[in-house]
Amino acid sequence: MCIGQVGNLLPHVTLSANLAQHLMPAWGLSAAEGGLMASGYAFGYMLAVPVLTTLTDRIDARIVLLCGSIVSGLATVAFGLFAQGFWSGTIIWSVAGLGFAGAYMPGLKALTDRLPAGDTSRAVTLYTSSFSVGVGLSFLVAQVLADRWGWRAAFGVTGVGPIAMVIACLLVEGRRPVPKTGRLLNFAPVFANREALGYIFGYGAHCFELYGIRTWLVGFWTFVVAHQGAPSWLTPVLMSFCFAVISMPASILGNEAALKFGRHRAITVVMMASACVAIVIGFNASAPAWVVAALLMIYGLTVPADSGALTAGMSAAAVSEHRGATLALHSTVGFGLSALGAWGTGLALDAAGGPQSARGWLLVFIVLAGGILLGPLALLWARMVRLQKQPS
Repeated sequence: MCIGQVGNLLPHVTLSANLAQHLMPAWGLSAAEGGLMASGYAFGYMLAVPVLTTLTDRIDARIVLLCGSIVSGLATVAFGLFAQGFWSGTIIWSVAGLGFAGAYMPGLKALTDRLPAGDTSRAVTLYTSSFSVGVGLSFLVAQVLADRWGWRAAFGVTGVGPIAMVIACLLVEGRRPVPKTGRLLNFAPVFANREALGYIFGYGAHCFELYGIRTWLVGFWTFVVAHQGAPSWLTPVLMSFCFAVISMPASILGNEAALKFGRHRAITVVMMASACVAIVIGFNASAPAWVVAALLMIYGLTVPADSGALTAGMSAAAVSEHRGATLALHSTVGFGLSALGAWGTGLALDAAGGPQSARGWLLVFIVLAGGILLGPLALLWARMVRLQKQPS
């Protein structure tokens, strides 16, 4: 399942990886338009995931996973073939996100349905952290192909990646959930679960920061290279790949820290540290390239370190018969704020001078820091509600 997810993620940041260097110049897009087009993926995901993930409480999640993987791959190939500008690109990329809505959380549901009883925290963390490997390969392959053969070739090749999950689905045994009646989109039991809601809202803050930096990482490093200079080997391709790949050990270690010190405490420390690093990067956007590179690698550790713990906490807090609906809300909030993160940072960049302005990048990182600091507030709110309900 983890190998299949890496294949499913090969298209994931193909647009973001080529946005600043290829798509924006070719189509004459502003940073706000580029961010909005990138956010189409998360927006399509947000619209589809409540239905597709909740559906896994009624049918085998493997079926949803199979169909979603196929749609994601075909839409990515279609972008390379047919996208001609902002509107066509945004629409096609939104369809790709819609397909991924049937591929990520339904994949987690298909996995957890087949795990033995007991603590599934490490298995869930391995699955969520393999996300980072897939994103790293997406950054690497998309940029290398675009630089050599053009951005259309990058979309065509990365769109083949989801075949790996199609094969995984065909190899996994079928498993039907317990028959269930009632409304499909019934989130009332999830909203009544305040412990799960804390992790869900915290995940939203995490996604805002994560998608914001992934959308503009290549553009930011291009700015650094142009204004501060950098060794020839320290390319946007290498920086974005390393930033994504180190997310996997960071997420695993973050979850281990959560198991040892408590999830709320560990997640809060990581989020506050991430906000601090973002502010430091923003104020040092014009520093020597090696300083910015070191800060970005630290940021590459803090940004994803809360991911596995948040998803594992949500999964553990979910009531078993409503796990599909809980996963659906988790993803809806997460990717809804992902879309806002990509667009909001683009707006900030335009408002403060554009991609060639240090002030623009300072505002981008201030916005990212403000977004992630909402996470500890969500966890504090959930903890306070739980304490109020405990008998005195």
